[in-house]
Amino acid sequence: MTISTSTTQRQADAIVVGAGFAGLYAVHALRDKMGLDVVAFDAADDVGGTWYWNRYPGARVDIESVHYSYSFDDALQQEWRWSERFCAQPEILAYLEHVAERYDLRRSIRFKTRITSLTWDDEASVWVATTDAGDTWRAPHVVSGAGNLSVPKKPDFPGIEKFAGQVLMTGNWPHHEVCFTGKRVGIIGVGSSGIQAISEIAKTADHLTVFQRTPNYATPIGNELLDPAEEADYKANYQAIREASRNHFLGVPYQDAQPSALAVSAQERRAVFDDRWNRGGFRLFIDSFADILFDKRANDTAAEYIRERIRERVKDPATAELLSPTDYPYGTKRPPLETDYYEAYNRPNVTLLDVRTNTVKAVMPKGVELSDGTLHELDVLILATGFDACTGPLLALNITGRNGLRLADHWAHGPQTYLGLMSAGFPNLFMITGPQSPSVLYNMPLAIEDHVDLSCEAIAYLRKEGLGVIEPTPEAEQAWVAHTNELAQHTLLPESKTSWYMGDNIPGKPRRVLVYLGGAPNYRAKCEATVKAGWEGFSLTAAEGALA
Repeated sequence: MTISTSTTQRQADAIVVGAGFAGLYAVHALRDKMGLDVVAFDAADDVGGTWYWNRYPGARVDIESVHYSYSFDDALQQEWRWSERFCAQPEILAYLEHVAERYDLRRSIRFKTRITSLTWDDEASVWVATTDAGDTWRAPHVVSGAGNLSVPKKPDFPGIEKFAGQVLMTGNWPHHEVCFTGKRVGIIGVGSSGIQAISEIAKTADHLTVFQRTPNYATPIGNELLDPAEEADYKANYQAIREASRNHFLGVPYQDAQPSALAVSAQERRAVFDDRWNRGGFRLFIDSFADILFDKRANDTAAEYIRERIRERVKDPATAELLSPTDYPYGTKRPPLETDYYEAYNRPNVTLLDVRTNTVKAVMPKGVELSDGTLHELDVLILATGFDACTGPLLALNITGRNGLRLADHWAHGPQTYLGLMSAGFPNLFMITGPQSPSVLYNMPLAIEDHVDLSCEAIAYLRKEGLGVIEPTPEAEQAWVAHTNELAQHTLLPESKTSWYMGDNIPGKPRRVLVYLGGAPNYRAKCEATVKAGWEGFSLTAAEGALA
């Protein structure tokens, strides 16, 4: 379908939100595999999604490159070459640009266009999308690839608009190179983005001041150039690797986890931790002992191990203590991966400040003032303060479903979904890797493929049966919410405060687990059982609303 640029009302079979991993695959699956008329929208001027916006120094994937990629076309798997074990942002973006070019996806995408509202028309059984360009699009189906980490947390520091220097956000980084040479730089936030940026900016800034509220359990990523022979071996066995990945909790083919950190001697446990630490990636978290996320005593052994390694790497004991988390379990926030992060604090040009006890009072024209009255003068202030995760990107679409029900109101006490894919009262709206799906605790490209394929299967079923609408029943939704909440209570996640996994990193956001913790294999089995049972838990109706 050729997309017009005039301000008008147009129709399509399906509207896709976003042009990142999810949006690109959704366009391909709906348009090229199913033959539907598809239009996609993205606020950026090209493809990439989160990898378009997050261009800060050190931005890098935390799943191995050979796994963090599409699996739907073996020809694509075979032809693309990864240069590093964990590739950096420019290479991931280049990969997505290649995918867009290879499958001619850009012709179905409206760039520099943001959807400002989505409203369900009950009488016509279509979604009405309004864009910031003033266009209106109507389509029976909407597939949201808006992402999980695409809405940065809004700065809540008083006076920030008066800062005389440069303010940068890791989640919306400039597209030109930013030079820190000779500059006094401050960075607020030590999550994954902050940790990656700190490691790089410390090398060039005249002085770097890190404002830390909550320290993180950062462990080595273990990045290196990808051996061509190793890559060739992966490619020769990709089918088996993908199958093993889809049958693993994290979506990668790790197979070395032992049952319990408490069932072995201290010496054996240390040997396992040392091995996983040295191998890098998420192996310490997910491939050492299976009870780390479920048993506090087991978790304590891993947490103390990481604290020991921090003390080994940071020269100043007081700084090492500030960098060592003690008040929440390891893994209950997404575990950041790092390269030379702790060594950055051994540099004379890096200062670590504890803003939990000495809070940020205000941003002044010359810098950041803390509650004790100290002013830290800066030329550049970087905000690495995280995201309104999982729900924020969907709520930003201003969605209104049946009978004028706003999604924001339906989710006033936390997200309510069925299978993390759809919500009751919002027909034909597919939320790719939505809240209460495995999503952020799984290999995202594979999770995206699973969800897009399931959405396409639902649409194909409707068309085959002469139906027009699919949506969860309220009972199925309530049961799924209860199930995800119950699973969370059997883990240590609720013990973490200000974690975006639980939604409470955003002031006023309801505290509710945002991720399905039963593991991707169990989740996939539940989805398959639902489909085999005739889309159990869903209401299937004709377009005019008559029950099928």
